[in-house]
Amino acid sequence: MTAAVVAGLLAGYGIAIPVGAVGAYLVAVTARTSWRTGAGAALGVAAADGVYALVAVLGGSALVPLLTPVMTPLRRVSAVVLVGLAVHSAWTAVRAYRARDLANRDDRDGPLTPSRAFLTFLGITILNPMTVVYFVALILATGPSGPATPLDRAVFVLAALVASASWQLFLASGGALLGRVLTGPRGRLGTALVSSTLIAGLAVHLVS
Repeated sequence: MTAAVVAGLLAGYGIAIPVGAVGAYLVAVTARTSWRTGAGAALGVAAADGVYALVAVLGGSALVPLLTPVMTPLRRVSAVVLVGLAVHSAWTAVRAYRARDLANRDDRDGPLTPSRAFLTFLGITILNPMTVVYFVALILATGPSGPATPLDRAVFVLAALVASASWQLFLASGGALLGRVLTGPRGRLGTALVSSTLIAGLAVHLVS
C-alpha cells in the first residue's frame, strides 16, 4: 500500500506541477475574485485529474487506441475554450477599469461562485485527454509493481487526487496573495491583460 501511495503522489504532482494555460487562468481568477472561488476552481482541476487517474487504473492500455483519434479535436476544443476565456477576462477587466467599478468585479451573468468555478475548471481540464494517457503510461511502466489489487488502485487514485489538489490550492493561494498586493485599478487591469495574453498563447501552443 505504501508503494501505491508514493506512486500516486508522484503521479499527481507530475501532472499538476507544470503550470500551463489552466494553471495560469486559475491564478488569474483567484486574483480577481477570492481565495474561496480559487479553491473551488483548484478542486475542479484536481477532480478532473482524479477522474482520469481512476479511468487509467480501470481501463489500462485499452484506452490509448480509443483516445488517439479524438486527441487532436479535443485539444482544439480546449484551445478555443481557453482563448474565449482569455478574451472574456481581458474585456471584463478593461470594462471594470473604464468604469472604475472595482466593487463589481464579476460578470453581468452573476458572480463566479466557488461551485461555478469548480464546474468551469472541471470542464476545462476534462477536455485534455493527455492526462489519462499520462496516467496509463505510468501504470504500464511500473509493470508488476504497479497498483494491481483493487485496494492499491483506490489508494493510487486517492493519492494522485490529494497531490493534484494540494498543488492547485497552492496556485490559488498565490493568486489570492497577488490579488491583495495589486489592489489598484491599474494593477488589476495589468495583471488581467498579462494573464489573458499568457493563457491565449499557451492555448494556441496546444494546437501548434
